[in-house]
Amino acid sequence: MTMSFTKGLLIDGQWLPRDKTVENINPSDLSDVIGRAACAGPGDVDLAVDAANRALADWRQTTPQQRADLLEAVGNAILARKEEIGHLLAREEGKTLAEGIGETARAAQIFKFYAQEALRIGGELVASLRPNVDIEITREPVGVVGIITPWNFPIAIPAWKIAPALAYGNTVVFKPAELVPGCAGVLAQILEDQDIPAGAFNFLPGPGRSVGQAMVEHPGIDAISFTGSVPVGRRLAAAAAATMKKIQLEMGGKNPMVVMADADLDLAIDCCVQGAFYSTGQRCTASSRLIVEASIHDEFVARLKAATTGLRVGDALAPETQIGPVVSADQLESNLRYVHNAKADGVDVIGGDRLTLGKDGFFQQPALFLGVDNQQTVSREEIFGPCAAVIKAQDFDEALQLANDTEFGLCAGICTSSLKHAREFKRRSMSGMTMVNLPTAGVDYHVPFGGRKGSSYGPREQGRYAAEFMTTVKTSYTFAG
Repeated sequence: MTMSFTKGLLIDGQWLPRDKTVENINPSDLSDVIGRAACAGPGDVDLAVDAANRALADWRQTTPQQRADLLEAVGNAILARKEEIGHLLAREEGKTLAEGIGETARAAQIFKFYAQEALRIGGELVASLRPNVDIEITREPVGVVGIITPWNFPIAIPAWKIAPALAYGNTVVFKPAELVPGCAGVLAQILEDQDIPAGAFNFLPGPGRSVGQAMVEHPGIDAISFTGSVPVGRRLAAAAAATMKKIQLEMGGKNPMVVMADADLDLAIDCCVQGAFYSTGQRCTASSRLIVEASIHDEFVARLKAATTGLRVGDALAPETQIGPVVSADQLESNLRYVHNAKADGVDVIGGDRLTLGKDGFFQQPALFLGVDNQQTVSREEIFGPCAAVIKAQDFDEALQLANDTEFGLCAGICTSSLKHAREFKRRSMSGMTMVNLPTAGVDYHVPFGGRKGSSYGPREQGRYAAEFMTTVKTSYTFAG
């Protein structure tokens, strides 16, 4: 299956070619060039923002049914092509084929969910303190929304930002990650195929340091929704303040999974392996700190080693593969550096080596860091690869303290059969999401997503809570006397 992405940029309903392009390479097989993607520049941001502002007046006045019909059609079109798009996703990002198809189906479901949310945009009538005065509280589009997405979920994250933006009557300027232009380009084509009005959706593949920065600094963009690293998110927040933009940041995690002595160990091992290593650990919700009660620590580690070393790493398209490649050379180099430094610091490292599997790809054996404490580098910094640290805790209180002792606060999990421990963990965990007897990685699209501390900034994403960012509230008073 060969796909090419040379059509260019989508601005004001027109595909515009650009001379500068980048290769889209399969991380499972570096000889497989999937296609070439055009690169936008700062001048293209001006064109796209102007188009989005011109389109805004008409798009925000469309009826909820018109917007619902468009989003429903987009969802159906994605579902109809989920095998094809999932295959592309596996090739360009490195998820297994099953994960790629699953993510594509999730993107379709998100569009279909927001098709219905477009019909449910509500308001309030509130009694005034004064006679003969009516008060209405309504939600209106925030305006032109700039969307900047990462490489690890090439179609799902764009979907959960673009769909609510359009559902609530905003226009969009969308910049995907440079590493995964293919899925983003297909999504842009599907939106155009559904006859979205010119300028309501604009597609700008290109480098974050120029295109993303220009979007954040542009006075014609009213809001920025970004998912990516903490350093970049902080820079964007500072830049957005200069033009008083509304901003929404999702930036990462160092998520704990606590395993108590009363846990079902089979279930706990499955939760830890899935949470830490599936999707090659390239998820902000991955379980990168496994905090285990001391009385079961040694048995847990023995069973975890066996499960981890038994994982099948390979080409993302091979049906037997459980763990695909790391996404890029830079990411693999970063992962291997953490492994090397951990060994140099005396950490007992199981796995973590680069693998040669008969073809040139970015394959890495999953890594376990054993005998570490919560202050070591591998327990503090987000690695964003198939790596997990195992940390011993004496009891529930210490486990909870260790779980909360991080600059991040996205997701936290616990495996336990104790209702008391589950209840206390949910109540006292300093995270935006908690999981009980489930992997930390794995969320539903109809409920809010986001964290605390260094993980998130601004209103939540997904579900009905997306309205908090994608709309602005207006209070209207009418004297009827």
